[in-house]
Amino acid sequence: MINRRHFSIATGAAALGGFQFARAQSDSPIVLGQSAPFTGPAAQLGIQFYEGAKLFLDQHNAQPGHRPVQIKFLDDGYEPDRCAANTKKLIDDDAFALFGYIGTPTSLAALPLAVGAKVPFIAPFTGAMALREPFQKNVFHLRASYNDETALIVKQLTHLGLKRIAVFYQNDAYGKAGLDGVTLALGQLDLKPAALATVERNSVDVAAAVKTIAAAKPDAVVQVSAYKSCAAFIREARKAGYGGTFFNVSFVGTQALSDELGKDGAGVVVTQVVPSPYNAANGITREFNDALRKGGGSTKANFSSLEGYLAAKVLVEGLRRAPGKATREGLIAGLESIDRQQFGGFEVSFSPRNHVASKFVELSMITGDGRIRT
Repeated sequence: MINRRHFSIATGAAALGGFQFARAQSDSPIVLGQSAPFTGPAAQLGIQFYEGAKLFLDQHNAQPGHRPVQIKFLDDGYEPDRCAANTKKLIDDDAFALFGYIGTPTSLAALPLAVGAKVPFIAPFTGAMALREPFQKNVFHLRASYNDETALIVKQLTHLGLKRIAVFYQNDAYGKAGLDGVTLALGQLDLKPAALATVERNSVDVAAAVKTIAAAKPDAVVQVSAYKSCAAFIREARKAGYGGTFFNVSFVGTQALSDELGKDGAGVVVTQVVPSPYNAANGITREFNDALRKGGGSTKANFSSLEGYLAAKVLVEGLRRAPGKATREGLIAGLESIDRQQFGGFEVSFSPRNHVASKFVELSMITGDGRIRT
């Protein structure tokens, strides 16, 4: 398994080496540029997504006659300024496309650079509406939006008669995107959040947030933050005597959250935007786990690595459909031609006016022994 130290060393070497991306020769690799957290409190999201994507690409590249597709990654630590600098470097070094960015604030920092350079920006690991509206020709989303996820959470809670819903959210564009989704869903039922509290990005200082929300005695808390701060909040809220339910959106990273919480994770609910990597009834799950057995090394099956695998699979399908030689414009056209195509039971639909592949959302729950049930 790739760990933070290995990512740090590799990223440092890439940054110092001034790698160049080749596009001109037809037999040269197509190189995707990725800026993501490989160190810091959100590192597991970047590592898991990358490992899943690389698993598919290694499988693709091993087949005769396939032009290799590779990922060059840079660590941004989940900080927007670092992501912007990384993105500028990737574009200057002629990345064929930008792929698999992790997070809302970082992706928003990269977006204007990608749009300005007309570089495809594919499968960011975020459901924020600010990356989807207004429509951008070069931006493609694999996952459902945070509005879709929070709508399902509110529907589930209110169906159970739980209407006092508090929101614990990260004080940045990601947290506010999730808060907006919860507020919108509650507003449609003439409800408002029972309490609000924030945590700063890359911080686990949750004491004030716990005090604020526990005092309101909500039925449930919707969490819109990274896994370390969400885990810290859950532990501290329970120590303070809070006995309600915790719901998280998919960006939390279910496996990472479960690992952080251990037995304290029992009963925590997380929305998912890709099928379960543990349910063999799903065709994509069987394919993914077969790939892991054949060449995954120590890469683990989890929702984030499966999303990376799916994202790479969809991107390569776009390349396959591209007319003529591989160009950025051809990749865009190829992706836009994918209409209601099944990827092992996960349906993907794009068009020239729709670049959001899926609205799939389902609920999962962490068990006391660290398993994930859907």
